[in-house]
Amino acid sequence: MDPLRAQQLAAELEVEMMADMYNRMTQACHRKCVPPHYKESELSKGECVCLDRCVAKYLEVHERMGKKLTELSMQDEELLKRMQQGTGTA
Repeated sequence: MDPLRAQQLAAELEVEMMADMYNRMTQACHRKCVPPHYKESELSKGECVCLDRCVAKYLEVHERMGKKLTELSMQDEELLKRMQQGTGTA
C-alpha cells in the first residue's frame, strides 16, 4: 500500500473512532444526567453541571487511555526490534 493511501486510511479511521467516542460519551452522559421524562425544554443547572463533569471525566479517561496505549505500542515496537536484531530475550 502506498504511504499516501495508508495515511488517508489512518485519518479516516481516526475520524471514525472520534465520532464513535463522541456518540458513546453523549449517550452515557445523557443517560446519567438527564431524566428520561423532560419537565422543561431547557436543562436545569444541576443537569448542566452533571453533563459538564461527565464530559470532562470521559475526555480525561479517553486521553489517559490513548497515552497508555501509545506507550504500550512503543514498548511492543521496541521489543519487536530487539527480537528481530537477535538481542531480545524471549
